[in-house]
Formats: sequence, C-alpha cells, structure tokens
Amino acid sequence: MSRPHLAIGSFGDIASRIQPSGRFEARTRYRDWDGRSRIVQATGATAKAAEAALKAKLVGRSPVQPESGRGHLTPDSPFGDLVAYWLDDIDLEGRISKTTRMLYERNMRTLVLPVFEHLTLREIGVARCDRFIKEQARISYNRAKQSRVVLRLALELAVRHEVLPANPMHHVARIHREARMPDALTGLEVNAVRAVIARWESGIDHVSGPRPDGQLGAIVEVMLGTSARIGEVLAIRRCDVDVTGPTPTIRIAGTIISRNGEPTFRQDHPKTAKSRRIVALPSFTAAAVRRRLAGARDLVPDSLVFHSREGTPLTTANVRRQLRQVLERAGIGGVTPHLFRRTVATAVNDNASVELAAELLGHTDTKVTVQHYIQRRELVNPATAALLERAFKRDEV
Repeated sequence: MSRPHLAIGSFGDIASRIQPSGRFEARTRYRDWDGRSRIVQATGATAKAAEAALKAKLVGRSPVQPESGRGHLTPDSPFGDLVAYWLDDIDLEGRISKTTRMLYERNMRTLVLPVFEHLTLREIGVARCDRFIKEQARISYNRAKQSRVVLRLALELAVRHEVLPANPMHHVARIHREARMPDALTGLEVNAVRAVIARWESGIDHVSGPRPDGQLGAIVEVMLGTSARIGEVLAIRRCDVDVTGPTPTIRIAGTIISRNGEPTFRQDHPKTAKSRRIVALPSFTAAAVRRRLAGARDLVPDSLVFHSREGTPLTTANVRRQLRQVLERAGIGGVTPHLFRRTVATAVNDNASVELAAELLGHTDTKVTVQHYIQRRELVNPATAALLERAFKRDEV
C-alpha cells in the first residue's frame, strides 16, 4: 500500500537517531509549497532537544516558500536573499522595461542594500524603515523617493509569497517635499535662446573642431512646436513627418535609449505606450523640419531626422550638454530640454486650457500637468473685477 500523501505545509512522523558525535538528529519528511516532499532535519544534545529544534525549524518553513539562489526564503533569511529573489521575479514577470529594471537594481544595490544587508527579514520593521527613509530624505528628496520605491517593492513580494505577514513600508511616514513652482520661459527669453543658437550655428565665432551642423536649432524648434521630450524628438523618423499636407504633423512614436555598455538605440514607443500621439505643427517647427529633410542624404523612411555624422542616433546626454554649453557661453544658464516642455505646457494652458496642455504633452491625468509643468500666474483673471462690479455696485447718491 502506497504512503498517504502529506498536505502541503505538513510533515510526517519524526524519527530520531544518535550520531557518532554523540548528538541526536531528528528528521522528518515535509511537503513543500511546490508539492515535493523533502527531508528536514535538526540536531540537539538529547532526542527531545533535537525534536524541539526540528519542530521550530518546521514552524518557520512557509507552505508557500519561494527559493532564492541560496535556498528557501523564510523570515530569518538575510535581506540580500530577498533582493536576489526580487530581481529574479522582475525578470520572470517581464513587465517593466530593461532600463527601469537596471535603475531598480542600481538603486537597490547602492542605496538600500548597504543599510539592510546584515539584517534578516523579520528584523526589518516599520521603525527601522521609517528612520532609513528619513535619513535618505535629509540627503535629498529624490534619494529617499528612489529608496522607498525599491524597498517597498521587494518587501511587498515577500508578503505576496507569504514570507512576511505585512509590509512595514506601508506604515512609513510620507516624504515631504517643499512645493516648487514649475518654471517656464517667456516669449522674449525663447527668442533670446533662438538668437544665441543661430549665431553659434552660423559659425561666426567658430575656432576649431567640427562646424555646427544646424541640428541643435531644429531640435529646439521641434521641442517648442510639439512639447515632446528630448528623447522623443531625437527618435523622430522621416516616416513620422508629414509637412506636405495642409496641416503639417509629426507622429511621436518612439524615444532614444542609452544604457551603459550598449549602443544607443531607438525604442519603438515613447515613455509610455499611451503617449503615442500625432501633433499638428506651428509654422516655425514645420519650416525647421522641412529644412532638415531637404538637406538629408538618407531618404529611407525609417531613417532618423536627427542623427550623428555616422547616421547613428544622437544621445540625449550629448544634446543636453551641447545646448548647455552654447547658451552658457552667451551668459544664459538653467535652460534644459525639459524647460521647453514646461514652457509649451504653460503657453497652451494660458491661451487655451489645461486639458489641451495635458493632451499635447501625452498625459492621461491633468494633475501631473498642473503640478509639474504649468507655471502658475499670480494675476487672477481680470473678469472677476467686472463680475464683482455688477454684484456689489454702489447705489448712486
């Protein structure tokens, strides 16, 4: 007759024996979370001590017990084992981009692991996590935010896989950040930037090295006419552009990705798949794109509108650096590609609505647009004066 099947998380009869060393060993068969039965053993000075040690070991063995590279995860596993298991789970799920996965691993290994690597999972409680995040926040808000994200995700996985009963990060105090007003350029400031770039591209002050190829000015015009992110602008292909119809348009359908140790490449969707959009172009952007296309030698539809002299994608870091250097030589500081995005959002909001600004930027929630992209004007709509005049007009004496 076959041995009866153990229920998952249960064990069979305990057998004890004395070892050559004189210590006692207790062992039993335990049915693990994956349905397999395994021998679990413990030792003690006496048979009863060995049996007690074995039962204590079984209590800490979860019926749903994931394995890290160093064995089963339990509340007594070191935090480093959970990190390895969490990264493996991310790869297994395959839901986030490779770039985000690399960012998560970097933040975990550089910000979080050095603080928690000598602790077991059961030793990581709310108080310890709360203090850690606050210490990170004293250094910088972004450091605390990045630490909070990866620590919460790793501990959440431990909860989902029944290694921990609760996630201590759920009770950590919120990170407070001083409210910052999004900045934006005025029309005069935009034209000043244009003038500096045009002078630089004309080669008037050129001394040595490769002469400017005219791309920086066109890139700025596209950012001003579309609100696209710098990576999205650099990813525009010939087939994404239509400047021959009655309404010139550009399709924002990709972005440029640069990773350490890998060639820069074009990703076939923007920051999010939902932010694909077709944008009608103002005349200044359409003119800049036409000039760029007219001078291009590569007529393949999938060729990039903006590229290096070798035809490879431009990196966002190089364009940012070039923009900064050109403007700083003329005494203009603090201008970044993202500032153009905020400038466009502010202009559209001032002249139309926040809903239209969010649609242009590719946002699904206007709260993000208002909080991070639109410069708040101190001047209240003057229409309130006329409304109040009618409501509370003084009687003629």
